[in-house]
Amino acid sequence: MNIFHKRYTHIIVGAGSAGCLLANRLTSRPQNKVLLIEAGAWDDGFWLKLPVGYYKTMNNPKVSRHFACEPGDGSGGRSINWPRGCVIGGSSSINGLIFIRGQHQNFDDWSALGNHGWSYNEVLPYFRRLESFNGGDSQFHGTHGELQVSKLRNHHPDCTAWLSAAHQYGLPLNEDFNADTTEGVGEYHLSIGSRWRSSSSRAFLAPAKSRKNLDIMTKTLVNRVLFENKKAIGVEIAQDGRKQIIHAKTEVILSAGAIQSPQVLQLSGIGPGALLKKHGIDIVVDSPGVGQNLQDHYQMRTIVQMRSQNSLNKQIRNPLSLLKMGLDWAFRGRGALTVGAGQVGGAMRTRLAPTDHPDLQLFVMPLSVDKPGEPLHRYPGFTSAIWQCHPKSRGSIEIVTSDPTVDPKIQPNYLTDALDQDTMVEGIKILREIYKQSNFCDLWDAEVVPGEQVKTDSEILDAIRKGGGTVYHPVGTCKMGVDVAAVVGPDLRVHGVNGLRVVDASIMPLITSANTNAPTLMIAEKAADMILESNL
Repeated sequence: MNIFHKRYTHIIVGAGSAGCLLANRLTSRPQNKVLLIEAGAWDDGFWLKLPVGYYKTMNNPKVSRHFACEPGDGSGGRSINWPRGCVIGGSSSINGLIFIRGQHQNFDDWSALGNHGWSYNEVLPYFRRLESFNGGDSQFHGTHGELQVSKLRNHHPDCTAWLSAAHQYGLPLNEDFNADTTEGVGEYHLSIGSRWRSSSSRAFLAPAKSRKNLDIMTKTLVNRVLFENKKAIGVEIAQDGRKQIIHAKTEVILSAGAIQSPQVLQLSGIGPGALLKKHGIDIVVDSPGVGQNLQDHYQMRTIVQMRSQNSLNKQIRNPLSLLKMGLDWAFRGRGALTVGAGQVGGAMRTRLAPTDHPDLQLFVMPLSVDKPGEPLHRYPGFTSAIWQCHPKSRGSIEIVTSDPTVDPKIQPNYLTDALDQDTMVEGIKILREIYKQSNFCDLWDAEVVPGEQVKTDSEILDAIRKGGGTVYHPVGTCKMGVDVAAVVGPDLRVHGVNGLRVVDASIMPLITSANTNAPTLMIAEKAADMILESNL
């Protein structure tokens, strides 16, 4: 039967990290008829599967849609680009592979805001359920899930020296950031299987896509959600230049991400009333919080020039080293081709921390580059970076037209809060102190970024504003809660209407301390349970 003549129980908008998992779980019940709609194409490319392939794909417009943020003082007047995966698997198909859940307190803080059921002890079973960890089963890890999670596969001598120096500085060693605490330094876990990237597409959608009760539409844009008496009844889509309407009997689920889920809501008549009126959109629900509460991690790197030739900057230009990398990956599933966006790092409390939990995240790589997709520097570089775990600054996302093909206005408002500024400056000072420890100080010659001429706090802050950038963690724009600014409740149903939920990173009321992909998958796993239970 033609898709447009079918009546689905559930329509999922967005085949990203959350959408692929939801499609798997909801179609486990034969009585559910599910349609999964994705704006991008299938994830067929080699670079989408090779772990280190994000260096090629993150800035490739064929699989990554770039959203330009508004310039601001926090970014030195620059417009920073936010790439988001526009492909089956979404950003899990192009991200830097880091699999870290965040601090236990992150989820307890969600619960304390009235989101009952979202405390750490209550969400831990969902983290364990989706995971197949190669380090063994434990109270913190699962081994029977679909997503392959691996310990570090590329041990580099310069990273080992940095860990030793960080320990000398006073940071404890941590063997597992996904266990008791994120505090300390150690090696990151990665979403990698035996050799290939373990994206949400590969882990969750691939086993389900042949099910008879699942249809998948690619290269299809959802214009808006349709309502009848404040009940979501379907979606209007655009495919090959034609508009069509597809109906949902039970629920429409937005999993379009922190940028496009609020955009779709606003286009559908759910959002700040004045904004909707301005663009001629009929108001379904005057919901002032839609598109507000935007949070992201703003990163600043330091780069030093190494004395040794161990840097991947040099190794990647050596044909014999390249051959060894290829053989290590092909025969052992190890080596530089399994590198994530950070090899080692950790979390720590600065003297400015407002609580007794880490307020600074650290990431380290034995290479240096201006940005992914560009050639590595020709000198032997080494990078260590910081971001503030829980920024106070808040931004917004607002439509600028009723045309769904036009990007919304993204105002991140980086570093508008004084604590954010001071914490980032403190972070750069700490990285410099780690470089000076005896276990690392003899390995490098000069600081390239921000540069040894940058000394005072004001100079460091200016360098951060002009040289920092996103680490691709936008969240919070359809926040979960029970207050007037909340967009969805703890069950992820959109306030003020029936038959509509949001299930993605946009529902986070507060950003998690580190990378956001793992908690986004957890959100989808928990949401699937709630949806299935509500349809019994």
